[in-house]
Amino acid sequence: MADILQAAQAVFALQTLIFIIIGVAVGIVFGAVPGLTAVMAVALFLPVTYGMDPGVGISILMALYIGATSGGLISAILLKIPGTPSSVATCFDGHPMLDKGEGPKALGVGIVFSFLGTIVSVLALMLIAPKLASIAIKFGPHEYFAIAVFSLTLIATLSCKSMVKGIFAGVLGFAFATVGIAPVDATIRYTFGTTQLKAGFTTLTVLIGLFAISEVIKTAEKAKQKNEMKVAQVSMKKIKGFGFSLKEFKDQVPNGILSAIVGIAIGILPGIGSGTSNIVAYTVSKKRSKRGELYGTGIIDGIVASETSNNAGIGGALIPLMTLGIPGDAVTAILLGGFMIHGIQPGPLLFINNSVLVYTIFIAMFVAAIAMLVLEFYGLRIFTRLLNVPKHLLLPIIFVLCVVGAFGINSRVFDVWTIVLFGLLGYMFYRFDVPNAPFIMGFILGPMAETNFRRGLMLSNGEFRGFIANPISGLFLLLAVGSILWTVFGSYREKKKQICVSNLS
Repeated sequence: MADILQAAQAVFALQTLIFIIIGVAVGIVFGAVPGLTAVMAVALFLPVTYGMDPGVGISILMALYIGATSGGLISAILLKIPGTPSSVATCFDGHPMLDKGEGPKALGVGIVFSFLGTIVSVLALMLIAPKLASIAIKFGPHEYFAIAVFSLTLIATLSCKSMVKGIFAGVLGFAFATVGIAPVDATIRYTFGTTQLKAGFTTLTVLIGLFAISEVIKTAEKAKQKNEMKVAQVSMKKIKGFGFSLKEFKDQVPNGILSAIVGIAIGILPGIGSGTSNIVAYTVSKKRSKRGELYGTGIIDGIVASETSNNAGIGGALIPLMTLGIPGDAVTAILLGGFMIHGIQPGPLLFINNSVLVYTIFIAMFVAAIAMLVLEFYGLRIFTRLLNVPKHLLLPIIFVLCVVGAFGINSRVFDVWTIVLFGLLGYMFYRFDVPNAPFIMGFILGPMAETNFRRGLMLSNGEFRGFIANPISGLFLLLAVGSILWTVFGSYREKKKQICVSNLS
């Protein structure tokens, strides 16, 4: 109880509350403006939190995450362009409702169920994470190696259309992680005589380059094309409450609960994220609905499914991050970097050694959810106007912030060149349709797998049987093999299906 009171005192301090509100507002902008994603928001503001208290800094990152995930609904409904991948399914019914003159209702439903999805996900995080951590605290090197391998197979096979490209990105990320001093025996690897490479590539510079700088380059390329789409201005003052009746809300409760469960479950799986959960929840909702044929024509059911699930995925993705130190998606991979720059290692010991920080995160997420609800509803006119801000004004500011943030980490010009290098690499990934999530997961999880593999061999006197004989590690290694076989079989079946279709045509 003392830890909870101390955490509440930290969150409800005036300075922290202001930072959380600003974080949510900035997150909504990044989510609403197409091309500025949640990943970019968190990566860009990670250096800003460097000198802050860990509780305050991580609370800001959580606020950005929550705001950006929900903010995508604004452009999805008003422009029929999802601000983030997590709001793709919101376009299906949101914009048709706008065309029918029900734009305020669509926005109101999206905002409310984004809020509810976030609240449910935080409750799930609070209930599941401590219990999982109490089990994970008994894990040793064998178990952590097996979990890392299983996570890497999921990332490489489920986060992209091509399994080969996913594996390539993951292996390349692992290769970059091996630069510098090796774990366990401290051997210097792949520095090519360059002193600055002995420390390896810092996680923060890799994240800023791969996600923020590459997005700047991509957006700059698209900005060459004239975009004459005008944002529909919708006034929320002309409607009562949030634009929908209490009966409509009650009718959508089962749909919301099911979608929240889907979002949490998919969020827990490493490498998938809310970009997939909103599509899956929309499909599940459509199949079980009695009026499934109306989906896509402009009904609130589809918006409820999409917006509840994508925000529910936030808490789900944080469960493996906080209990096992394994990120659930690209944003939580950056959050892992956020923990590390504050000297905190996520994992089961987090709940013992940093219990105040854990409760601070929980309370901050509740506060951020409430701030999101208020800011999105009352600040909608401001956010819609921001959609029309020219990209040539935004891009230079973002680029300068990235450079300043990278230099401020260790005061090295080398880090500035590093973000440029990984920015160009991220852009090349984009051009050749190679996913960047497996790269960053390989960069983070690869060293974890290597370190625990070597420690496991030391514990079992160089015998590989220790990894298989241990029940938990053996189970996860078996699941890893199963996930690879399943993906190979699915890829073969898809190719066979395409061949049959081409033959018929």
